[in-house]
Amino acid sequence: MFKRASTPNESSGSVQGVERITSVLGPGVIWHGAVSGSGGVRIEGAFEGQIALRGMLVVGETGRVTCENVRANTVVVAGAVRGNITTQKLEIRSTGRVWGDVITTAFVTDEGAFLRGQIRMEETVELDLETGTEPAPLEATQDESNNANTPVPAQPQQSDASGIAGKKKTTP
Repeated sequence: MFKRASTPNESSGSVQGVERITSVLGPGVIWHGAVSGSGGVRIEGAFEGQIALRGMLVVGETGRVTCENVRANTVVVAGAVRGNITTQKLEIRSTGRVWGDVITTAFVTDEGAFLRGQIRMEETVELDLETGTEPAPLEATQDESNNANTPVPAQPQQSDASGIAGKKKTTP
């Protein structure tokens, strides 16, 4: 009754996301990493990392997501999201909690929903979900974390033009 009739240009102008759930991260599961690609994902457990989906992301009531920037065509939050959200449509349910800034073209909330951040409404939202975009390799992350526990020999201090002392960089 109140829905705006779409024109043929609107439906064919952008890549349409998948509007069904194809994968589930169940309750009790804790996942650290990256989720990308096409399809719908429902998170009922805990997730920390990167999310870039050409499709729908549903954070269920028991779901907890920590992500620098969640990117998906549609995002439905009934659980908790800590991080910015870039999406074409965001829905925060009454049990949903979001701590972060939002960029979207459509925004829906239920009474009782929580958002701490800013909302920027745009005519169109670029999600930058190119097929060539991949998360950083795990090897580099693991090497950095392994090196964090390795003692580093002391190096002489040198001062830059501002007078702030810094470590001298050497190459192996």
